[in-house]
Amino acid sequence: MSKEPFRVLIADDDADMLGVLRHVIDKADGFALAGEAADGEETMRKFEELKPHVVFLDVEMPGIDGVECARQIQDMNPATVIIFVTAHNKYMSEAFEVYAFDYLVKPFRMDRMLQTLSRVSDSLTLSSAVPAFSRAVNADRKPLDGRLMLKHREGSAFIDLNDLLLVQREDRATVLYTRDGGRYATGDSLGEMEDRLPGDVFFRSHKSYIINLNHIKDITPYGRWTYVVRMEGIKQDALITHAKYEELAEMFR
Repeated sequence: MSKEPFRVLIADDDADMLGVLRHVIDKADGFALAGEAADGEETMRKFEELKPHVVFLDVEMPGIDGVECARQIQDMNPATVIIFVTAHNKYMSEAFEVYAFDYLVKPFRMDRMLQTLSRVSDSLTLSSAVPAFSRAVNADRKPLDGRLMLKHREGSAFIDLNDLLLVQREDRATVLYTRDGGRYATGDSLGEMEDRLPGDVFFRSHKSYIINLNHIKDITPYGRWTYVVRMEGIKQDALITHAKYEELAEMFR
């Protein structure tokens, strides 16, 4: 059975550019156009409805601009691949802040976009792991005791810290994943949760993720400025920024 294609949402207020994007996606293996939008509000509605894997965003759109759309998308599903398509280089620093996978300046060649989509496919299928770094991480596990009390609508849950593998922003909430398959949502911010966890084991790898250093499986290149972190025992992945990757590598030297 063939693999389902990765769903793509394109957003641009220029009808001609939507046509160009539509054409390139049609030529790319493993991708399918899920929807398109002409302004920021429509982009967010379509994102929530279609749950695409990849979003192409113009920066200068009516209503909510592309950078703000990217921030909102990350708070809902930070694993979404965001690619900016814009006529200006001046927004690149803002694209860096939201960890865009790539930044294409109009006009661009079709082969340039196809190269980007090829790298997206590789990243989404995790085809290029970095096993040397994962071996170094797994060689140095730190003992961890204690429990975390987590309040929720039905009462309170108690989580063994050693079982807590990943904390992330998801659907505008903070969600904790444990190795027994547990999933716990809380109204606490990621920063508040970070303050409650031992900093020598729980590492803020990205503005949307905290990872348990004892349970990293491997790390994979992902876009210009980020990497994917796969965790032992759960299917959920995390992201780590390039700066945090360097910090983590230094910790295990």
